[in-house]
Amino acid sequence: MNTKEYISSGIIESYILGHASPEEAGILECVMKNNAEVKAAFEEAQKTLEHLATAQAVTPPSDLKSKIWNKIQQEQTVEEVTPAVSTDIPEKKDHKETPERVNIQGNTQWKTYAIAASVLFLISVAGNLFWMNTQSSNKKEIALISAEKQAHDLAMKKMNRKIDMLSNPDMQMVMLKGVEKHTDSKAMVFWDKKTKEVYLNAEKLPKAPKGMQYQLWAIEDGQPVNAGMYTEDKDSNIALANIPNAQAFAITLEKEGGSKVPTMENMFVMGEI
Repeated sequence: MNTKEYISSGIIESYILGHASPEEAGILECVMKNNAEVKAAFEEAQKTLEHLATAQAVTPPSDLKSKIWNKIQQEQTVEEVTPAVSTDIPEKKDHKETPERVNIQGNTQWKTYAIAASVLFLISVAGNLFWMNTQSSNKKEIALISAEKQAHDLAMKKMNRKIDMLSNPDMQMVMLKGVEKHTDSKAMVFWDKKTKEVYLNAEKLPKAPKGMQYQLWAIEDGQPVNAGMYTEDKDSNIALANIPNAQAFAITLEKEGGSKVPTMENMFVMGEI
């Protein structure tokens, strides 16, 4: 794997988000020490994710703290109201606090502390909820960016592959044009005259229905020869078959897995060499 493939593999983003395994993290840290390009890509990804987290940050309401402490003071004032003194109590009274009085004050203080602890707990919960919502939003944005980057990298990989084939002097290109009901369909066969390997670019064909699959045929001495089953992951990238000789190529829509003979009424495109 070269440097660009390593950078585009997603390991840097996984490392920053804490998803990389210890082995992957150790390898990346070692690579960054010896590869300036990978280190630069890491720093750029880190800046991008930090900027995203800052842009998506959610600040709690500014008056939340004052409202909570006002509530504490109101509760404390209610608990500390002095009860009315009965007229039949003797004037002389020992100022030493009775156990009941001490117990009442102790209960009042305990309730005040309990209210304060509850409010602080609510503040903590509110802060955690804001943080969790922010993190959830950030993760969705990061996942979207990662998916878009992977799609872009895949498109660039396909484009580079096509450029390589077009510039290969041993590669013969055969244009397949739509037939009858499928005049808008197109495809391109790349036939390596040296290795005899056949590649297919079928992006201009309609998406195959569920349970169906496109099959490539080589026409040799007037007889159709199976040239492989097409899948999107093979497009212009993996050879479908090795065809020594052919005068034309055609594509039919068959049941998934292919057919021994082409279904002529399901032919989409054909092209002569």
